[in-house]
Parts: sequence; structure tokens; C-alpha cells
Amino acid sequence: MTALTEAAPARPAHRDPNVLRWLGGYSASAFGDSVYFLALSWTAVRSGTPAEAGLVMAVSAVPRALLMLGGGVIADRFGPRRVVIASDTVRCLVVLGVAGLLLVSSPTLWALAAVALVFGAVDALFMPAVGALPPRIAARDQLARVQGMRGLAQRAALVLGAPLGGLAVALGGPAAAFGVAGLLFAASLPLLLALRLAPLPGGEPARDRTALRDLADGFRYLRGHRVLGPLVLVVALSDLGFVGPLNVGLALLADERGWGASGIGWVLAGFGTGAGAASLLLTVRGRIPRAGAVMGTTIALGSLSLGALAFVPGLPAAVALALTVGLLAGLSGALCGALTQTECDPAYLGRVTAVTSFVSLGLAPLSYPLTGAAVGLWGLGPVFVVSAALCTLGGVYALSVRALRRAELPVTPDSP
Repeated sequence: MTALTEAAPARPAHRDPNVLRWLGGYSASAFGDSVYFLALSWTAVRSGTPAEAGLVMAVSAVPRALLMLGGGVIADRFGPRRVVIASDTVRCLVVLGVAGLLLVSSPTLWALAAVALVFGAVDALFMPAVGALPPRIAARDQLARVQGMRGLAQRAALVLGAPLGGLAVALGGPAAAFGVAGLLFAASLPLLLALRLAPLPGGEPARDRTALRDLADGFRYLRGHRVLGPLVLVVALSDLGFVGPLNVGLALLADERGWGASGIGWVLAGFGTGAGAASLLLTVRGRIPRAGAVMGTTIALGSLSLGALAFVPGLPAAVALALTVGLLAGLSGALCGALTQTECDPAYLGRVTAVTSFVSLGLAPLSYPLTGAAVGLWGLGPVFVVSAALCTLGGVYALSVRALRRAELPVTPDSP
């Protein structure tokens, strides 16, 4: 692989062919994920009861949570590029295999659950590796912009991926949808293979140590870092307070107010639009001054807006408030990711990303049943308020830690 040279002047990320190759590969993979999940859920619903379909969809969460930390060790030990390519290759082959199976027979729920298990295990490798790639393909002062570009790709995949999968199902059934997902994963491979990676500042990691020792070393690094250690706690508090109301409370709120499924769609569209605008802002500017302080402030303000959702009387007001929540939460999330990218030693970034991903995708979803049960006991208003308070605590803590509050993103030569 050709190394990036430090002497060469850094191009803005949105004009760097290497970064654009990464963005294209990541976007194709993200779209493939969206189409795959729609195809899997549709096939599971058509093959069993709603409860069985829900179980199939939940199966992937188990290996993802159990293997995530190990995935970070693998990304740091063998290199994020190799792990991402291997992950998308496995997903491509598995999904195309399911598409072929659907052409000749009807899959059992056990087969679908096995596919979900494989995807969960692959996600545990893919997510830390994706988080560790940007510092190896872009200059440090461009990492915030790369984070914004990644956020835009995620939003586009969420908004457009499901309709693409639905169109494929309508035209050719689940086999066509799985086939489209497989082709999208395949499209990411040549772009990822063409990436040029910068060498690690301290050289490639030694592979004569055990995985447990590497994992323990990553925890020691994270615990001793003045910015990253507190940042993980901020992520935990924010996500634990945020995801329950958004993913469970919103549906209950729409049902109580009589907004219906379309109302949920409008509120989520408002949230997605705001989050997309925040990613676009970071992509265009490349840097937000006083990033740590802005992150903590936007977490607190976004939490207050989230809590207020339970008290708005009409759908238009809820959509407007969701737009505000999306903008503030999107900006705080993008800044959190950008600070992680710029503060972390690239040699540890896979393990650090694994920890934050484990918190967000392994621990935070545990609040779903708690949120539903709490709403049944005390109603929507108190639950939204308590959740917002927990999320606000994350923002207050970020502002109270001096090193995190004063954390800055690198200055970009072309930033306004």
C-alpha cells in the first residue's frame, strides 16, 4: 500500500479522492445494510408470526454486543481496512446466498435467524474497524469533516435505503431485495481495496501478545486519557436517556395523541432532517470552535427539547421540536465522533470505537423495555422528563470536566 506522506499538503476531505473512495465504499455498505434489514424483516414476517419475526430481528444484537470489544482488538491488530473488506465480503456472500435460496425454496425461520446471527457477528468486527479508518486516510485537521460526511451517508442510507428495498420487494420479491443488498456490499469492495492508508505513527502493532492483553491495554489507555475517558461516560449517559423515548416513547406518544403511523413518520422525518443538517454543517465548515463546550451545551439543550416532546399538543409542533432535537443531537453526536477521532491515538482507535459502540448498541437498547414498562406505570410525561434529565446529566458532566470542555478540533486551513 502507498503511504500518505506528511509533507504533502492536505486536501480538504471533500476534494480528496482517497476520502471520496472511502465515502463511496461506506455509503454502498450503509445502503446495503438498510436494504438487507428491510428484506430480512419482510421475509421473517411472511414466514412466521409477528413475535417470531421480532425474535429473528433481535437475534443479531446478541453476537454484536458480546463480540464488539473483541472486534476492536482485531481492528487494531490486523488493520481496519482488512477487517472492513473481510466484513463486507462475508455480508455480500451471505446475502447473495440467501437470495439464491429464496429463488428455489422458502427459508425457515431458523435459516433467517442464522443469517441474523452472522450479521450480528460481522457487525461486531465492522463497526470498530470503520471507526478506526478515517485517521489512516485523512489528515488530522480533516477528521471532523470526514465525520460530517459519514453522518450524511448514514442519513441518506436511512432515508433512501428502505424505499429502495421496498421497491425491490415489490418488483421481484424478497429474493430481489436480498440480491440488491448483496450487490451493494459487492460495490463497496473495489473502492475499499483502492484505499491508500497512512502508516501508524508508532509502526504496526506487535502480534505476539494475547488478545486479552491488547484489550486490557486499550482499557488502560482509555481510562488514563483526560478527554476520551470522560467522553465515554458522556456517550453512555446521553444514549441511555435518549434512545428509549425516541424508539419506544415516540410510538406510544403518537398512539396516545392519535397521530397514527404517519405521525411517527413525520416526527422521525423532522429528526432526520435536523440530524442531516448538523452533519452537513460539519462537512462544510470542517471545524466547530470550542468543540467540547459546544458538544456539552447541545447535549443539554437537545435533552430539554426531547423532554418537551411529551407535552406538545399537536403534530406540527412535535415535528418542529423533533427538527430541533435532531439538529442539536446530530451536532453533539458528530462532535463526539470528531473528538474521538482527533484525540485518540490511531493505534487504539479500534478498541476505543468498540467501547463507544458497545455502550450505544449493547447497553443503551436495554432501556427499551424499561421505557415501555415505566410509561405503563407513570405515563409519558414523567418518563420523558426523567429520560431527558439523564441525558442532560451527560451534557452537564461534559461541561464540568475541564479537559473535555476545553477540547478543540484541529484548525483546518480552509475553514471559515
